[in-house]
Parts: sequence; C-alpha cells; structure tokens
Amino acid sequence: MLAQAFLYGAHLVKTQSVSMNSAKVYRLTTRAWYYFRIGYSTYLTFLLGYVTTLVTVYFLAIKNLPSLLVIFPDFVPFAVLGTVIGAPLSILLGWLHLKRSTAYSSEQDVQFEASPYSYKLIPGKEKEVLFPFYLELLDLQKTLLESQGLLTDEQRSRIKTLEEQIQVLMRGGYVGTPRRQRVL
Repeated sequence: MLAQAFLYGAHLVKTQSVSMNSAKVYRLTTRAWYYFRIGYSTYLTFLLGYVTTLVTVYFLAIKNLPSLLVIFPDFVPFAVLGTVIGAPLSILLGWLHLKRSTAYSSEQDVQFEASPYSYKLIPGKEKEVLFPFYLELLDLQKTLLESQGLLTDEQRSRIKTLEEQIQVLMRGGYVGTPRRQRVL
C-alpha cells in the first residue's frame, strides 16, 4: 500500500515536471518565433528590400533608358543619390504616419484591444507594489471616513466593488471584458 502511494506520488511529480518543462519549451518557442518575426521583418527584409529595389530600378529602368544612363553611368552614384533622397523622404513619411494621420492611432487601438495587459496587471512593480499600495490607501481612507461618519452606503458599496476588483487583479485575474474577434 505504501509502495503504491509512493509510486503514485512519484508519477504526479514526474507528470508535473514534464508539464512544467513543456510549458517552458512552449514559452521559449513562442518567444523565439516573435524575435524571429521582428528581426526578419524589421531588419533583414528591410535591408534586402532596399537593396533589391535599388538594383531592380537601376538595372531594369536606368540601363534601358539612354537619357538616364548618361546621368547614372554606374550603379554606385545612383545608389548614393537614391539613399540621400530616400532616407529623408522615408523619415518624413514616417513622421507623417505617426503624427499627422489617423492610421497610427488606429494601429494602437488594435494593439490595446489585443493586449491582455489592458485588462489585467502587468507583472512586476504594478502587481507587486502599486496595486497593493492602492488597496492599502483605499482601506486607510475608508477607515478614516467611517471613523468620522462621513461615508454613505453608496460610497461604501463603490469602495467594496473597487477593493474586490483590485483583489481580482492582484490574483492575476481580469477586469472588464477583453474584445476578442472570432477567427472565421
């Protein structure tokens, strides 16, 4: 009987260990996939796209137009001029995108809606320091107001609701309703 209990306990530990290891592998894999996507799309394809555009335009357009071939007999001056004009133009377009168009704010709206941290606490100082501090302040203010008889039943109810929501957040739960789009 004791041997069976020991074996069952060992099985549970082994199962939990495998489950924890697979969770670590999954987390590492998803992080690596995210880093790959950022590195590839932001840096690698940017560089390849830039060079490919310069080469394609020069060798398919400039080389076939004699009037432009007089101005750019070699690829290097064309690439330098393209960079000198293209870099400031790209900066201007990026600035317009961020500061003068509604596109960027729409992108941020979508990111905010998709982020789970819009509805739960961020691990670290928010979860470990700020919200316990807020809860303590709320409790101290409630105690002070009650001792002076200044707290109405409606205010007491609102404070209780806030305390419950803060406690849900501190336990790792969500408040509010995250907007999720159905896939297909």
